[in-house]
Amino acid sequence: MRRTKIVATIGPACRAPEVLVRLVEAGMDVARLNFSHGSHDEHAETAELVREASDRAGRPVAILQDLPGPKLRIGAVRDGTVVLPSRSELTVVCGPVDDRVGDETTLYMDWAGLARAIEVGEAMYLADGRVRLRATAVRAEAGEIDAVVEVGGAVASRQGLNIPGPADELPAVPEEDLAHLRAGAVIGVDLVALSFVRRPEDVTFVREHTRVPLIAKIEKPQAVARAEDILRVSDCVMVARGDLGIELPIEEVPMVQKRLLALAGSLARPSITATQMLDSMITSPRPTRAEVADVANAILDGTDAIMLSQETAVGAYPVLAVEMMASIALHTERHAPYKLWNDTRVARETGDPSYTVAHSACQAASDLELDALIVPTLSGRSARLVSAHRPHVPIYALSPGRETVRRCGLMWGVRAASMARFEVTEELIAGAAARVVELGWCQPGQRVGITAGLPSGRPGSTSLVQIQELPHPSEAWAKPHHHRR
Repeated sequence: MRRTKIVATIGPACRAPEVLVRLVEAGMDVARLNFSHGSHDEHAETAELVREASDRAGRPVAILQDLPGPKLRIGAVRDGTVVLPSRSELTVVCGPVDDRVGDETTLYMDWAGLARAIEVGEAMYLADGRVRLRATAVRAEAGEIDAVVEVGGAVASRQGLNIPGPADELPAVPEEDLAHLRAGAVIGVDLVALSFVRRPEDVTFVREHTRVPLIAKIEKPQAVARAEDILRVSDCVMVARGDLGIELPIEEVPMVQKRLLALAGSLARPSITATQMLDSMITSPRPTRAEVADVANAILDGTDAIMLSQETAVGAYPVLAVEMMASIALHTERHAPYKLWNDTRVARETGDPSYTVAHSACQAASDLELDALIVPTLSGRSARLVSAHRPHVPIYALSPGRETVRRCGLMWGVRAASMARFEVTEELIAGAAARVVELGWCQPGQRVGITAGLPSGRPGSTSLVQIQELPHPSEAWAKPHHHRR
């Protein structure tokens, strides 16, 4: 059973129903919808296609809504893509983009403040840093910047632009993102990723507008500096290496990635490692050796999930890319330091028995050579805490909530399915034992640990783990039912 989860971005290359089914069968656990592109109607249609593919493939798939955030973006360009030749000159016009279309000599920028934030001699980056402009003249009142193309290349419509410095005038959460958030609620997304988070207040502000779990994308130096505060108010973290590698000196990114993944583990927050993981597979059926090593090292660093962006959205081999991710993960996980992770990975939260129970369950799985850990959960929190400790046995999460089942798709080592809701702890344990046998995940006679809480049916009340041999279904239900308390 593969433990590391796979996030795949849905785009033109994989949006066809049959391709989506193959993506799910290949191992896609989370489908990412990038709201920087496309209309709300298009995303709603894509979400429905993902749900249908999930049903056909027989595997739950979570839908992740990725908000654009306060990112600088150019407007439309002629034919969708233009090539900026090296040593050529152009003008960046700042202000409302409207229907204006850029070309090799003029680009339009959707933020009027850019001309006030840039000084002569400073660099601007496009195409994830592959194209570099250098400002040669700035007319702030007119909102215009003249620039020379130092490193040329292709740029696409609505592509992001990075500048040095913090650009403090940008709103923390644009009104456009709140509109996207409302559209996501209508669609029924399972997770929301916040781009260009700079401080914890950015996350808490969005939380006032949604009950969906929030993923903080770390891609700004300010976010790296305040990472612990940001993670404590977030449900998950994404190490977004694309913009991070532009905003920070690129040689610093590997160690920042390691620190962020370790911090996420310490706080028991699921983590996603993203950007250019199998970038060559956009055009090649086989990744480079360096890319394979990059994916494997992220897994050994403790990431919960690995993400594909252009590889699946616009690449020539979307299904092969997911299959390759799954293959690398399966091989790498055989060599993971499970004992070290279980002993040291998660910081103990004093006064919270759920952390202690999760650690004890994982320790019992090792000491008693259990076959699995079974985690009934309402919100997914209990499964998240067990997952964070990285047990060497499968984690089977069972929940009456369909959303919870799907959201478990982002948690390392967790396989989730639905089950009935029980109000009595003894019945919950018996029902969970019977359910994993019914699903074919476990066999009668196997020895498992089952977590539960007193009282049952209340989120966050996990306070015990019971070790038992799984009975034959006829034996399980031959026992008299306990009366409801």
